[in-house]
Amino acid sequence: MGMSGVKVSGKVKWFNNAKGYGFIIEDGKNEDLFAHFSAITMEGYKTLKAGQPVDFEIIQGPKGLHAVAICAQCEKHEVHTHGAATTASAGETKSGESAKVLA
Repeated sequence: MGMSGVKVSGKVKWFNNAKGYGFIIEDGKNEDLFAHFSAITMEGYKTLKAGQPVDFEIIQGPKGLHAVAICAQCEKHEVHTHGAATTASAGETKSGESAKVLA
């Protein structure tokens, strides 16, 4: 299949931490794509949450299509969404205020 290497977007259908795998659905499609925790690219504990938006590549695995190079869209540092920026600055303000109160 010539689809590998192309980043597509989708949402996590479900993910089982105990088993280390789950399924992702590409936006606009209804086919389940197998997602293994080893294919998740993120720091620390590799996990996905149901309904979480993700970017990934699709490859043909032995038993169907697999999602690989999975990255949670909210984990991207180079992309500053309005919500993330607001949360970050709100957190900084809070810690700044706490520091002043403690001092």
